[in-house]
Amino acid sequence: MLTLPSTVRVYVATQPIDLRKSFDGLSLAVTSVLDRDPLSGHLFCFFNRRATMVRVLFWDRTGWCIISKRLSRGRFRLAEVVHSELACVEMDAVELSLILEGIDLSDAARRRRFRLLPKLARAS
Repeated sequence: MLTLPSTVRVYVATQPIDLRKSFDGLSLAVTSVLDRDPLSGHLFCFFNRRATMVRVLFWDRTGWCIISKRLSRGRFRLAEVVHSELACVEMDAVELSLILEGIDLSDAARRRRFRLLPKLARAS
C-alpha cells in the first residue's frame, strides 16, 4: 500500500503511452501531454495500451524516480480514466494503490468518513 503525504497529488494520463520511454521521455510527456510541471514532486502515472503495464514518474528533489509494474496476467481496471476527455485525471493515492493491487473500482462506492452529530438540545 502506498503511503504518501496529503500534499502529494497523483495524476493519471487518460491516453495510453509507449512505456519504452524512460526518465526524459516520460518527463517530456508530463510537460507536453499532461500540461503539468514534472519537478513538482507529484506522481504521474502512465499505462500502456493494453493496460498491463504502468509507470509512475516523480521527482524527489535529487533526481527522477520511476516505479514500474507489469502484470503477469490480467489488466489494470481503469474505468474512469479511459472514459475521461481530459488529458489527465487526479486520483487519491489510496485509489492508485488499489488499482495497482488489481482491484476493480468501477462498482465501488465511497462512504462518508465522518457523520454529523445532531445539535444537542440545551437544557435551560
